[in-house]
Formats: sequence, structure tokens, C-alpha cells
Amino acid sequence: GVGAYKLLFGPFLLSRVFASFEHYSISDKAMDYRILHVDEDQDRMYVGCKDHVLSMDINNITDGTLKVFWPASNSKIEECQMAGKDPTHGCGNFIRVVQPYNRTHMFMCGSGAYSPVCVYINRGRRPEVRVVYGKWLQEQVFHIDSKSESGKGRCSFNPEVNTVSVMLNQELFSGMYIDFMGTDSAIFRSLTKRNAVRTDQHNSKWLSEPIFIDAHLIPDGTDPNDAKLYFFFRERLTDNSGHTKNIHTMVARVCPNDIGGQRSLVNKWTTFLKARIVCSVLEEDGTETHFDELENVFLLETDQPKGLLVFGVFTSTSSVFKGSAVCMYNMADILTVFNGPFAHRDGPNFQWVAFQGRIPYPRPGTCPGGAFTPDIHTTKEFPDDVVTFVRNHPVMYNPIYPVGRRPLVVRTGADYKYTAVVVDQVAAADGNYQVLFLGTDKGTIQKLIVLPSNQSVHEDLILEELEVFKVCYLSILFSQQLYVSSEYGVSQVSLHRCQAYGEACADCCLARDPYCAWDGLSCSRFYPTGKRRSRRQDIIHGNPLTQCRGFNLKAYRNAAEMMQYGVKNNTTFLECIPKSPQASIRWLIQRDNDRRKELSDRVVSTEHGLLIRSVQLSDQGLYYCLTTENNFKRTVAKIRLRVLSEAMVGLLTDKQQSPWAWASSVHPKVLLSAFSPAESMAVQQFCKERQEQKHLQQRQQQPPHPGPLRGDLAKLKPLLDRRKSRNRHSLNQPQISVTEMKCSFR
Repeated sequence: GVGAYKLLFGPFLLSRVFASFEHYSISDKAMDYRILHVDEDQDRMYVGCKDHVLSMDINNITDGTLKVFWPASNSKIEECQMAGKDPTHGCGNFIRVVQPYNRTHMFMCGSGAYSPVCVYINRGRRPEVRVVYGKWLQEQVFHIDSKSESGKGRCSFNPEVNTVSVMLNQELFSGMYIDFMGTDSAIFRSLTKRNAVRTDQHNSKWLSEPIFIDAHLIPDGTDPNDAKLYFFFRERLTDNSGHTKNIHTMVARVCPNDIGGQRSLVNKWTTFLKARIVCSVLEEDGTETHFDELENVFLLETDQPKGLLVFGVFTSTSSVFKGSAVCMYNMADILTVFNGPFAHRDGPNFQWVAFQGRIPYPRPGTCPGGAFTPDIHTTKEFPDDVVTFVRNHPVMYNPIYPVGRRPLVVRTGADYKYTAVVVDQVAAADGNYQVLFLGTDKGTIQKLIVLPSNQSVHEDLILEELEVFKVCYLSILFSQQLYVSSEYGVSQVSLHRCQAYGEACADCCLARDPYCAWDGLSCSRFYPTGKRRSRRQDIIHGNPLTQCRGFNLKAYRNAAEMMQYGVKNNTTFLECIPKSPQASIRWLIQRDNDRRKELSDRVVSTEHGLLIRSVQLSDQGLYYCLTTENNFKRTVAKIRLRVLSEAMVGLLTDKQQSPWAWASSVHPKVLLSAFSPAESMAVQQFCKERQEQKHLQQRQQQPPHPGPLRGDLAKLKPLLDRRKSRNRHSLNQPQISVTEMKCSFR
């Protein structure tokens, strides 16, 4: 498929078809595709959608995709519709859980038309080899390999409600709603040989109308028994009066080896703790503007063991303030909050304060059998006061703030909001950069980097924008591919597309893309280990005046002149799209031999070009589109505008008369007067060539010349072939062109 490529952000941008990317869908209808699991060892990606599970080749998603058709039963669909649920978006089997169970099988669950159902699917250990008609063929295994079983406690009933899951040692940990009405939310462990464990039921201190976003197993030190499962979600919390409900983003964690308490919290988590995540902008007056609604999470591993980074996309949908932001958190800061004071309601107004009493041992939230509790083997051995403390004090007092206490990226007043994020760590010539790929609800992916800044927010640099479709989920792989899913399909895009920046050193330098560098011949992939003297890259400054010396900058700055026609009293648009999103645009006009001047107020300059309303003869002239970036100025476009009268346009486009009828009533000189002297000379030259061609065709119709062509005939033959191919389109047209008619009158 062909993707639309955008170089600039803003409302209603014009897009250029520039880059290819792969797209796959099984229907033109909305099927709600979701990337649920990626297995790089087997080079497969598993996607769930309505009534189908897809196994895709991560190298090329359009090649060899395997499908399993797994609809809900007819009886469940009828019951779903009888209950008044949406037949299209509710009463189907929407796949929401795809987890590896062992080397050969996957465990999958779907909404089952509001009756969750799960199966095992055999995906094979590796492609099986079979002999077919004497030939060895590789056959990928992918089929349902079990009877259906209940998905309650593993997958939400409502497909519109998020389900998050993690499979650990053949035990499934899910964050979902456990009932048909969607009132009982839980973090649940199922599919286990041990007892099932869940959060405390209907306890708003633990969970309060949560919307689960993601879940990850994250180490805590070197002992594997101390690793914890982190669930990211947003929830509605009541204020002190018990009325107003505010949305907060939270992260909760539990120990995977938690089996519940002995006398209290039986079959409930005894290690459950949660903390608030804050993403806000500090105003000059000291107030904080909060982005409270978490939309997506991405974890980026770094070189340091405790240097895990957590990126979150947040939105704010209040009636006063709307926007979205990206905040980055250090895992070390998250651990500090969970190791800090617990929250406690105290006083007549039940205000949240830090708990000042005695904290029982072992510290609530500690995993059994870890580095700090080697003598405690299960949570049933926890003292009663530890279990009671967790039930009553599951919230940490301190919130988790982003690195630098400010967002990386902020968007307010835009016609879109961010919905998803993935991040890639890229080594460039002047350091390491984090490249963010941000999905938006208007169907685009923004690719940007964040540069250091002393302002209240960082300076983000937009590199490019890809138009895909409404983005639901993003996934990134080490194979330098970006995978995008939405309602309508799955797409695969390369992370680096250096050829999109043009063929000039200045464009490559101004792009400031850490994936790319000027290698002396073209804008190509940058490799830190490569050694080429002509390689040019400068992400921080992006100054072609210093980076591109010796690469013909003067000739590059001057664009070729183009001709464009406008019709008097009509609207005309002169396109000029800068190749860099950070460039500023300025238009000038030069009439006849006069100097270049600024434009009148009647002309509207947009991000995509110049809009001239009710064009007049006085608007004729040479228009210059000038761009400036990092003090580098150049002419991006030179457009000579000629204005045609309405009478002339009507004459040329009158379909009521045949071409010969109106042409016979107009003198050739009248026709030629509508063109400039240069164009008239071009017409005359064309007519001359046409006459020569006809003369040569007449000579070719004579008996063939004996022997090979010699002399002038031999020289003319390639010219004839070239002219025949060049004029074949005009000769085959059903109507004779205006130029041909002019020739016929000469």
C-alpha cells in the first residue's frame, strides 16, 4: 500500500504520497484490530480482532498471514442482542487476550458476545516440513487445539472495556471487569494450579471504576522473587465530601507469588499497593495544569539495571482545558514512592496525610521469599497486622512525578489528541536521542525527538508525520519496524525513511533525524560505527551552513521557475510546502521587471501555500516562496502566474461545439495571443516538428529502401522513434488538441 507523507503539523494538512508501507486487513469493515503479542523468536505477531485471530510475519505482514476464525456461538449472539447490546460492536467475539502458554500453544480469550470464552491455539514450535507432490514444503501451524472454556475473570464481558493481561509460568494475570454489568473490577490471577487471587471486592480504596491501560512484570533488585507486576490504569475517585469524582492515573503492583492471607484477605492480594502518577505543567503563578487521563504506556530499557524508563500518553478533557501530553518517568523514582510513606485519612475532614504510626514487619507490599524476607515462604505466613494494614492502607502518600517534573511534549488547542506512544533509543553523531512515535486520534503518527531546553517544557522537534488511520495501538521491534493497528487493519512502517528528506545535503541536515545523515551523495541511514569523511549530521543545531559546505548550497537555494494559470475572478492556489516542519514561510511577488514586493492583504498565506481569492490581471507576476530555518534562507518555489480571461477559458472549454467548429471561427493569431512570447515560440516549434513528422511518415510509406539506412536517414531514425513515442498520446486522443488545431491553420 501507499502511505500519505506529511512534513508539517496543523489542521487539515495536505499530504504527499511519498513512502510505502505495508497494510493488511481481512475486511473493509471495522473489525477492531489489536496487537496483543509479539514473538520475535518466531518472527510472528499475533493480532486479535472481531471473530478472528491473526498470526503475521513481522518481516512482512502481508506475506503468509495465518487466520483462525473463532466466532461467538449463535445462542450467545441471540442472548446478547436480546439484552439490548450493539449487534455490530458488542455481539461478536472480540479477541482481547493472546498470551504464550508454552513453546507450542497460545492461550486466547475473547468477549464471546458478552459471555467471555477462552481456548488454546496450537502455533507449533517451528514451521513443519511436509512432502507434497514430491516437494518439500514448510507449513506454519495455527489452529484451535482445545474445547472452549469460560473466560470469566480473564476477559471483560464488554469489548469496549479494556482487558490487560500477562502470562507468567502458565498463570494468567488480568486486569478487567468480572461481571456482565461491568461493576466488579478486579486484578485477577487465574489459569493456575494454585488458588485464584483477586483484589478486594467492591473496595473503592483498592479500585474505583478503573480503566486498565497496560500491565508489565518489572524486576525489583536481583532476586527474581522480588519482581512485581505493575498495572497502569486510570480511575474515578471521590473527593472528601464523597460527591465529585475526579479522574486520576494510578499504578498498582502485586507480587506474582501472592496466594492471599491466612485469616484475612483470603484469596485476595496481600501485597497490593498503588500510587498516583502525575503529569502536569507548572504555570508561572505556581498552579498546576494536570493531564489526568492515561491513554497508553511504553517501557524503554536502558543500559543501567535500574534505568528503566516509563513513557505515558495523557489527555485532559475538562470543560476548561483540553490537550494531551507525554511524560517520562524513571523506574527508580517509582520505587522510591512505593518505599515511601503510606497515605492515611485523618482529621474531621478526612484529609489525606502521611501515615505516622508504626509500620508492621515485614513492610507491607514486600514479596515473600525475596531478599528482605528469605524466611517467609508464602503470604499466608504474613502476620495479621501486615495483612490488615494492606487492606486499610493500599495507597502511597507521595505521587510519582515525571523526570524534571514536566512533560516531554505538550499539545493544547490542537485538533487532535495523542492515543499511543512507542520510543526508540537512537545513537547519533552528537549523542543518544529518544525518538518518539505518537499515534493520534485523527489517524496520523507523529515522529519527533525532544531536545534539551531551559523552558518550563522541553522543546520537541517534529521530524515527520505519517497518515495511517485512527490509531489504537503501536508496537515497535528491534527489526526497525513500527506496527500500527486500528479499527480497520494493521500497518507496518519503517522507523527510518531517509529518502523522504530529498536528495540535498541541506534538506538532510535540516531534517535533524538521528536515523539519517548526509553521506556525500544522498541522505542515508546513519550507523555510529561507520566511518566516512563526508558524513554530515547535526541534531542539536541542524545548520547546513556549517555542515554542508562544498555541496553546492548556492545552486540548491534557487528553485526552478514553474508556470501556473489562473482564471480571472476565480480562486487560485499556489502550492508551497517546506521540506522541514520548523521552517518559516514568506511570500514575495515580482511584477514585470520591478523589484520584489510584499503581498497585499487580499492574498491569504497558509501552511500549504498561497490562496488568491478572485484573482485579477494585476495579480500576474513571479511569486517567490522563501523559507528560513536556523538562519538558512532559500527559495523553495518560484511560480509565474498568468491570468486568463473568462471569455478565453469559455472558448477553450465549450463542449457544445466540436473542436473544428469553434477553431474555424477563430483566427490563429487570436489563439496565440493568449500565450506568452516564449509559449508562442514553443507552439511554433511543435508545429514545425509535426510537419516534419508528417513528411517523414509519407516517405516511410514508399517502398522500403534496399539495404541498411545510411547517412542522414540513419541519423533521423532514432529521432523519428523518439518523436513517435512522444506524440503517441496526442494522436490517440478522441479530440484534437488546441495546439494541433493551431498547426492546421498555419
